[in-house]
Formats: sequence, C-alpha cells, structure tokens
Amino acid sequence: MADIALFHSVLGARPGVHDAAGRLHAAGHTVTTVDQYDGRVFDDYEEAARLAEAIGYPTLMQRALEGVVGLPDGFVAIGFSNGGGMAEFVATQRRVSRVVLASGTLPLAMIDVLVWPADTPVQIHYALDDPNRRQEWIDSLVGSVKAAGAPVEAFDYPGRGHLFTDASLPDEYIPRRPSFCGSRCWRSAPSDRANEERRSGGSASLRTGRRSWRCSQVRMVTTGTPAVWRGHDR
Repeated sequence: MADIALFHSVLGARPGVHDAAGRLHAAGHTVTTVDQYDGRVFDDYEEAARLAEAIGYPTLMQRALEGVVGLPDGFVAIGFSNGGGMAEFVATQRRVSRVVLASGTLPLAMIDVLVWPADTPVQIHYALDDPNRRQEWIDSLVGSVKAAGAPVEAFDYPGRGHLFTDASLPDEYIPRRPSFCGSRCWRSAPSDRANEERRSGGSASLRTGRRSWRCSQVRMVTTGTPAVWRGHDR
C-alpha cells in the first residue's frame, strides 16, 4: 500500500482531516498528518487566517516540507483547502507519486515555482458553488500540469460547501457526496511493495508531524451526489 501525507486547511487538523486519515489507515495505508499549528484548530476562518498570516506562508510551507522529511520518495500528497497549496509545494520539492487537492489550488507562481514536476499526476476536487473557488487558479494549475505531460483530473460536486468533506462543519458538509475516501480519490494511493515490507505484523504506521507510533487502529475522531468530471486529462 502507499505512504500518504495529509495537509490541513487554514482551520487546522479538524475532524475532516482525521476522518480522511482514519479511512486511509483502515484501507491499509501509512498516513502522516502534518500539523502545522501544533494542535490548534479553529471554527472561524478569520481567526484562523490571522494565525496563518502571523506565522507566515513561507514558514508554513517550510513546516509542510519538514513534516514529510521521514517519508520515502513516492508518497502521495493530499491537501485540504490551504493544505492544497502545501501539497503542491511539497510535490515540487520532493518526488511524490501524485497529488490530490480538495477545495484548494494555487497557480505555481504563487508558490514561487516555474514548472510542475513531470509525470506527477494531480486530482482536483471542488464543490461547484464553493465561495472560495477561484476558477482561474484551477485552470492555471491544470495548464501547468498538462504542460508537464502529467495526467490531471478535476471533479466538481453539486453544493456550496468549502470544506465539503468535514462533517463537523454542517454549513459546508455535503452529506450525499461520493465518499471522498472512496475509490475515486484513493485510487491515487497505489500499491507499493516496498512500503508494505516496512510494516510489521500487518499493522500500519500513523504519524502526526514528526511523531510516529505503531498501531492496528486509528485513535482519531472518525466521523452521495455524483461528481461531475470536468474532463481535464492528459
């Protein structure tokens, strides 16, 4: 199975991130949840944005990179909202097998990158009426990925939620969406024999930031409508 790194939104590592980690772990993957806020989480976007701005986005990007220092090349980078930009940045600094972006994309120029790494596939997931959706940013990234010769897919979900996978945000959650941790998205986590050989006793390793422990269950808060494929492809 795969090594996977999860990057949280500006609100921090909320239950939606833990839910994704739990589902991936249950499927046998090794999950690293990169917590750039040292455990702080928010309900209010403005309050969370003030923290992010106080830390500084260059520092947050460096923390994202430091959070995957223990992962082997070829891991999957998955980002939620602001974490999408973090996943993009990490993918330009490390060799990853693919990138999955939920409700967050940035043009490469915004992370001081000129060219997308060749043959690094990307999936993009958004609610159609997400108030934070910037279609021009999505189109810019799609163009960069295609120019690199890599596959790119973009999926649109009916609804207006931003963090639409987080059931703890009732005004944003899309309850009848196809499971974001289902086959569409997590086909991005290819089988990897080398990763399997690093496990012992059939258990998966769950990491948060730089801390790691062995477990057979995830002790996390675990917690549709069809998506419309936009047709972006190689």
